[in-house]
Amino acid sequence: MENITIKNGDVIAKKNDKVNYWYLIQEGEVIQKIENSEVRLGKNAIIGILERNIFICDYIAGADTILTPFSCENADDLKKILNGKEKIRNIFLKAAIEQRHKMLVLYNELYNKARQFHSFVETVYNDYTSMCSKYKIPEMSFSKIEYFDPLIMQHKAEDWEINNSVSLVKNYVNEYIKVMEKDDSLTVGVIMEAAAQMRRFTLGIGEMDNYLNYNKDILLGESFFDIFRLYFELSKSMSLKKYDISGVKEKLNLISMFADKLGIYSKNLITKRLKDVKEYNYDGIANTNTTNNENDDFLNITKGNTVISILEYAGYGNEEIEEISEAINKYHNLPDMFSSDKDVYALRKKISSHFYNIYSKVFLRAVDDEKNLSPIIKMFLNFGYMDVKYVGEDNAKALYDLCAHIDICTSEHIYTIYEWLKAVYYGEKEPSKNEFDMNYSAYLADLVRNGKITEQQQRDYITNKKMRVDFEIKNMFASVNKTTYGRVTTFCPVLCAANLINSIDKMIVTAEKLDNALNEIRNIDYSVFFREFPFSEPEYGVNNEKIFREVLPDFILMPNAGSNAMMWQETSGIKSNTPARIMFPIFTSVDVDDLMLIAIGRFRWEMCRKLEGVHWNDIRENSLTAEYCSYIQFYKKNNDLSPEAKEKLKSALVSAKNNFREVFVKDYANWIKFESKGSFRVNKVARDILVRHCPFPKAIRNDLKINPMYQASISRFETENTKKLQRSIGILNKYEKAGGYHGAELNENIIFYEM
Repeated sequence: MENITIKNGDVIAKKNDKVNYWYLIQEGEVIQKIENSEVRLGKNAIIGILERNIFICDYIAGADTILTPFSCENADDLKKILNGKEKIRNIFLKAAIEQRHKMLVLYNELYNKARQFHSFVETVYNDYTSMCSKYKIPEMSFSKIEYFDPLIMQHKAEDWEINNSVSLVKNYVNEYIKVMEKDDSLTVGVIMEAAAQMRRFTLGIGEMDNYLNYNKDILLGESFFDIFRLYFELSKSMSLKKYDISGVKEKLNLISMFADKLGIYSKNLITKRLKDVKEYNYDGIANTNTTNNENDDFLNITKGNTVISILEYAGYGNEEIEEISEAINKYHNLPDMFSSDKDVYALRKKISSHFYNIYSKVFLRAVDDEKNLSPIIKMFLNFGYMDVKYVGEDNAKALYDLCAHIDICTSEHIYTIYEWLKAVYYGEKEPSKNEFDMNYSAYLADLVRNGKITEQQQRDYITNKKMRVDFEIKNMFASVNKTTYGRVTTFCPVLCAANLINSIDKMIVTAEKLDNALNEIRNIDYSVFFREFPFSEPEYGVNNEKIFREVLPDFILMPNAGSNAMMWQETSGIKSNTPARIMFPIFTSVDVDDLMLIAIGRFRWEMCRKLEGVHWNDIRENSLTAEYCSYIQFYKKNNDLSPEAKEKLKSALVSAKNNFREVFVKDYANWIKFESKGSFRVNKVARDILVRHCPFPKAIRNDLKINPMYQASISRFETENTKKLQRSIGILNKYEKAGGYHGAELNENIIFYEM
């Protein structure tokens, strides 16, 4: 393929993008971003060599760069590329060995930092408690240390791998390459082995980076609730008692020097904290305000009534505060909060109504005062937390700590409910549909038709921030919060200990967990999020062609401890090429992979229904939903089904309450988990439909099509797919002959049919 020129700062590939090509760097530099760390790749390095189907790093041009793309999905493809090309073999071998070594250097550096960090924190905290005991000064409560554990690596580099790489690169790399490049199989083996190692090392680097980033404020943080502060407050107490504080000051300097050496803290933060100590008047008068009282909310969590704090922040008066507090306390003092008794149900309903009104008021104030939000307000907005007596002291402390790291629950397409509502408020996302499948624009149009608002009001309201959020809270939020909880009749939106059946750190649904679960499905059902886009460039002979591009869904985390995920919208709006919206509880004890699989199965069904419109169950359309409906409706007369298969389908229909979609979702889950590995779980008819409408990628198809159970279905699919591929290649050739430049979108469409 032709070379591609990338400008400095441009993104070449993003984490979670599909790997369509590997790229050989001909000139320039590329920055490989792994969480907060980076590796710089120069000439003859290969982008994509360590990934499989999905990028696990970001790649950004560090200078104007020229890349050569080439398609390489597996060892067989690599062997074809290298066959008979001695110079290329040399370049690829050297790239694999040198990139692996760069990765190991970074890995080793972070590994040492993580070990040193844990050891240092444990030591200085133990020294603090010893000093407090020695001078008979009460210790400050510091819950963070209770949850601070050493890093346990899932993706680890062995010592022999590090030693082997160091010895090879320093002493024998040229001799080693000369031997390995003599044979294609040796070359491919070395490259693929290095690629697998690099992938593991990269994931390990991500683990260590996240560990340091998540825990760094235990030692020194913006919140001032850290070990540095413990020593600072100790120095004040000792000064008042006329003790020598030089030892404590030495510790403060030691913490600052260690933080600076570690390289994960900003210089400004270190300087500021040291300045606070230097400017403090130990005769009893402070020259500057060294503490941030707003960050002492942690003490209020266990001592104060945070329900009142939240209600006051929302702007309620004394009578309303008393009424709401009384209702919530009454509910949590019940001997059985999950009772189906009529009075208890009515109380839950009353609290729910209060909760969403409170949330709306708190949110609207919070977006105007975001820099000054207390942890209590953040806990309420993100988790539905209202008071320590409802969740227990340990959970309250864990939630408080989690608030400082809420970014682990967010990414470009993953939102906490607070971040999502902000996106709606600022117009970055449109409000979701309500339970009647009506979006915000349609809702306003309906109000006009019914004479409730004028057309001028309709135009004003469409961009009204408060009304947009109000619509989202009353419709999507209130409904989905209850559904993702899982037990609709006993749902109460106030977070309580009874639903936190495991520790917070185990139940939290992070962006990483969601991405991993999503990518597992994308690696098997490769076409699941691909949508058709129109492509027209008449000047180059292309008119209104349909090309496929991937559109990943948005995930929104509901503030509850639940057991259910929900596919709320298959698209964001009327257009079919907009992201789906899938909701998860922010805390769950259910396997995230299983929840994801069910949600994506429902997405598959609903997306087909949307695309097919009124013909979604018309067998003449040969769509997924139409074929499945026909198969289920007429299964009793289907001679391709054995009596056992018919009986099994009958039971599945009873279990699904005759809901055809849910029968499909169960088959889809088995398709992804078992059939992709050659373990039979669905019947012959369902398998034939799934092969064609939820196809496996080429590598899996090649493994399965030797089996008679799959052979005919896969052959039919591949014959049809080859026709579409040839047509796409023809369109690209026509486009390029007419002078079209690169045709990146058309190339991506070809790759889609080659998968």
